[in-house]
Amino acid sequence: MVGPLWTPSPQRIADANITAFTRRVEARHSVSLPDYDALWRWSIDHPDAFWREVWEDAGVIGTPGARVLVDADRMPGARFFPDATLNFARNLIERRPDDDAGDALVFRGEDKARARVSHAELRASVSRVARAFDAMGVKAGDRVAAIVPNMPETLMAMLGGAARGAIWSSCSPDFGVQGVLDRFGQIEPKVLS
Repeated sequence: MVGPLWTPSPQRIADANITAFTRRVEARHSVSLPDYDALWRWSIDHPDAFWREVWEDAGVIGTPGARVLVDADRMPGARFFPDATLNFARNLIERRPDDDAGDALVFRGEDKARARVSHAELRASVSRVARAFDAMGVKAGDRVAAIVPNMPETLMAMLGGAARGAIWSSCSPDFGVQGVLDRFGQIEPKVLS
């Protein structure tokens, strides 16, 4: 190989997300990181600070906890943010208002059915499902299950359960009675729909 196949322009580098991230790290930690290699070296030398910056830069909604990295010398086996608390459903559906009209979901079914769901519609539907689970007494750690086909409403139901901390399981209607009993009998769901 003679050299790189492609090199970004100086403007593209200046506009890159990693460049903005690097500048924030420099400002917050009073360090000079003139290039990617310097950022990489800083991340290796200061893993707790680096991963806290990544958490914040990614916009993770939750609490990172006191510990950032446990057993860093064990790869595999290191644990990142072991004390963190977050809800992945909330992280998936909470959007800035200017994103509400955009597609959150584009669906194409086997039967040629098509659907588009905006961020606002998804958030509203998930909220309705979560409130329905509240009314049924579903709490964090409860199991909820459904016999449903692969469709947007299935995703909305799963996210509604996850928003309440419930554990979701589903199977297709074509599993048959024994398949459904085998799957859901093991988890004893609080709600089965």
